[in-house]
Amino acid sequence: MPSQRLLENVRVIDLSQYIPGPFATRQLADLGAEVIKVEPPGGDPMRFFMHADEAGLSPIYRHLNRGKRICNLDLKTEQDRQNLTRLLVGADILLESFRPGVLARLGFDREQLEKINPGLIHCALSGYGQNGPYAQRAGHDINYCALSAQSIVSGVAQKPVIGFPPIADHAAALQASIAMLAALISKNSGRGGVHLDISMTESILAWQYLPLLGESAQRAVSLLNGGAACYNIYQCADDRFVSLGAIEAAFWQNFCNALEKPEWITRQFESMPQRALIDAVAAEIGAQTGAHWQQKLDPVDCCFELLFTPEELAKHAQFQSRQALNENGPNYPAWIDQQALQLATGLEQVSCADDLRWRSGGAD
Repeated sequence: MPSQRLLENVRVIDLSQYIPGPFATRQLADLGAEVIKVEPPGGDPMRFFMHADEAGLSPIYRHLNRGKRICNLDLKTEQDRQNLTRLLVGADILLESFRPGVLARLGFDREQLEKINPGLIHCALSGYGQNGPYAQRAGHDINYCALSAQSIVSGVAQKPVIGFPPIADHAAALQASIAMLAALISKNSGRGGVHLDISMTESILAWQYLPLLGESAQRAVSLLNGGAACYNIYQCADDRFVSLGAIEAAFWQNFCNALEKPEWITRQFESMPQRALIDAVAAEIGAQTGAHWQQKLDPVDCCFELLFTPEELAKHAQFQSRQALNENGPNYPAWIDQQALQLATGLEQVSCADDLRWRSGGAD
């Protein structure tokens, strides 16, 4: 067994669509789990999201579902509900992202799932959770970030910004994958099945400890959200941008000396928001191009970095050395046993026949 296949022999049934659920199970597939993605007859709407490749599929859909088997079931029919039942018998994990109550109406409430497979880990991923006054409320990432106060504290002083890529979607995917892995350990210890109720809103709410417990409850007024000169983004003369993260005094001193502005050193911890100092640094940075600052500050130990575009990433020496990207997007973000994780990048469209024998081939 290759050292990277940490979840080999783990079977996951994925009933989810769009981003959060597929991203969560994609991480399990990257680690070696067998993920069978069950889609409705028309397929996951992400198949055609934004744009399609030569095969008619969105590359985003391909990325989110790499290494999975894809089959189509109409869960409104008795035959396909039986097919799903047979899949669940041999599964370790079921992930679904229906609105609360939908899976039960299809005949798969918690009691029935317990009968089908007492050891099943059932992960229910929804916008607001399985209970509460918002349980049946429709929503998307922009709404979950709004409710959790993520949006109101992010952006410039004049207005909040839309987080991109969708923050709550990916926070929920991470939360779900971590919880599923913990439940898997519990299952393998003989403790039986587990029901996981993952809320996308609460997943991003869990990241809001800084504004809740600190002093950053407003936009662009604190050290980490744009209120400090030493930790900010500045625009260059050629409309490129640079980031500065010189929080520690030594880094800030190195930055100031590199710009021949020693008078700024003692101003690092002026009261925030540091409008005057930010304006002074912005004027200095804005007088030269991004290439100028990259050449000047790259050798300086001051937590400086140019803002790169997605198109530039593949040529970056750091990502090349780490094999972090391929033609299909980012690789799994970890090395295991000093080897880059070898990913199954394709999709395998399989038929859910009565005997559930998987049709082979077509993975690449």
